[in-house]
Amino acid sequence: MTAVSSRYRSKDGDVLDHLVRAHYDSDGDDVVAAVLDANPGLASIGPVLPVGIEILLPAYEPSEDRGTAQLWG
Repeated sequence: MTAVSSRYRSKDGDVLDHLVRAHYDSDGDDVVAAVLDANPGLASIGPVLPVGIEILLPAYEPSEDRGTAQLWG
């Protein structure tokens, strides 16, 4: 994952999920949600982005993996 924010201008046929996967090396829903939170109105554009949309790719640190909890022996 990356800890530095950057900007990206969409190209023909870009899909947000693919951009997130390439930039953050993750396809988790929490990463997509962070990008959508940083870009109000982006979700209303649809899955395939038009050319020239400027997208803020915010600094993102994954939450710490706490492992698996075992409730019963």
